[in-house]
Amino acid sequence: MSTPEALAGALISPGLAWLALTFILAGLVRGFTGFGTALIFMPVGAIFLPVPVAIVIVTVAGMLTWPLIVPQAFRLADRREVAVLAGAAIITAPLGVWLLSWVERDLLRWLVAAAAALTLLALVTGWRYRQRVRGAGLGAIGAVAGVLGGTTGLTGPPVILFYLAGQLEVARVRANTILFLAVLDIGIVANLVFRGLVDGTAVWLAALLAFPYAAGMVVGQRLFRPERERAFRGLAYLVIAGAILTGLPVFG
Repeated sequence: MSTPEALAGALISPGLAWLALTFILAGLVRGFTGFGTALIFMPVGAIFLPVPVAIVIVTVAGMLTWPLIVPQAFRLADRREVAVLAGAAIITAPLGVWLLSWVERDLLRWLVAAAAALTLLALVTGWRYRQRVRGAGLGAIGAVAGVLGGTTGLTGPPVILFYLAGQLEVARVRANTILFLAVLDIGIVANLVFRGLVDGTAVWLAALLAFPYAAGMVVGQRLFRPERERAFRGLAYLVIAGAILTGLPVFG
């Protein structure tokens, strides 16, 4: 497929306006909290697009907006801890992508909704743990994230739950999560390309949607203040819940 044909295909993608609006909301939440893009986009994206295409779009759009969010996170993050998490996730991501190639579409949409809902429930109820997780424990969390990310596009839930249920300060949690998701994006895209699931139309669509995503992200970053965390996370949870409901297979 030529570049003009791929771009034309992206411009006539079903639900393009809804996808753009969803990316604005996802960028707003990601800019503030450091997570939430896939949780918000994937349930909605799966309504209009095949799940593999939606995964390509959310991953590539994330990579295109790295300059806005990753450099600062790199300076603040615990890079050694993130390396263990991301390394394990990259190793197991091919298993998730392999599952993606043969699991039925509606089942994948249910998996997306279920993973997002379980994460949201854990976050809302305020579950916390007290002990520091190291070594093999970090590797196990990253491995689960890799499989889930390769299959559903939701790379973050296990790591988000791990960090938000812990005792780290908000700024460090945000930075670690941003850096982890950025590194894992590389592994997910590499596996999708290897399996022939990335085409020109999907890349162009990701590039187009990166603009509203970046706009939302800039606003979200400017709103980030540790003292505003509780109110904004409440709003983020409502947005995520709405995305989960609209993405259920029962709605088409």
